[in-house]
Amino acid sequence: MLGKFYAVGVGPGDPELMTLKAVRCIEESDVIAVAVSKPETLEVLYQGESEETYRNLLEVCTAYQIACPVCPGIEKKAKLFLPMPMMKDKEVLRRVHDDCAKKTAEFLKKGLTVAFITLGDPTVYSTCLYVHKRLKCDGYETEIIPGVPSFCAAAARLGMGLAENREEIHIIPASYQVEESLKLPGTKVLMKTGKKMPAVKDAIRRENLTVRMVENCGMDAERIYENVEDIPEEAGYFSLMILKEEEK
Repeated sequence: MLGKFYAVGVGPGDPELMTLKAVRCIEESDVIAVAVSKPETLEVLYQGESEETYRNLLEVCTAYQIACPVCPGIEKKAKLFLPMPMMKDKEVLRRVHDDCAKKTAEFLKKGLTVAFITLGDPTVYSTCLYVHKRLKCDGYETEIIPGVPSFCAAAARLGMGLAENREEIHIIPASYQVEESLKLPGTKVLMKTGKKMPAVKDAIRRENLTVRMVENCGMDAERIYENVEDIPEEAGYFSLMILKEEEK
């Protein structure tokens, strides 16, 4: 009997925002898959007694650190490290994602359940979707466990609504050109703005938009900024902006 693959969202940063279903899925899974930024495929599956060797990889996995406080048994579970390098070469990424799916399938063929944990929600700019889609196409049983999206958590943290009445919401990856996207009506959410911050701030000023930003929402290093001038030029990778049109 084949195992099942789960794409599990652990929420934006606060462990208390993990869903009961996500916690149960992690606790019941045989293997915990985590994304690493190294470009090469890591042929690694290990039990708790070998954890010291790979502890540094787990320490930099945000999703894993979020899950640890509410899933105490996670440390003793087998781990599967899957490379998800941050690059824009589509052909290289396709080969890497193919390899990740093949490696995961090896454990599914053994009847093991694999939970790929990911920050926020698996359906929003998530690396685990690449594996999920390939495995599903190959006939394996898969399921997505939703998590609280970062932009919903950030809006709640700021005490504001994302949309009211007929207002539109636009979710925009800030790692690409955002100038035209900022002209869209309604609320604009810019995700992962860190590396492009100077250019993003200039574009916001030109469009006369009001902006509030949460950096590392729900984490120990959380910071809140109430206007564009207060936002640092070198904000962290997990920086999320919520933009509104200035009221006349």
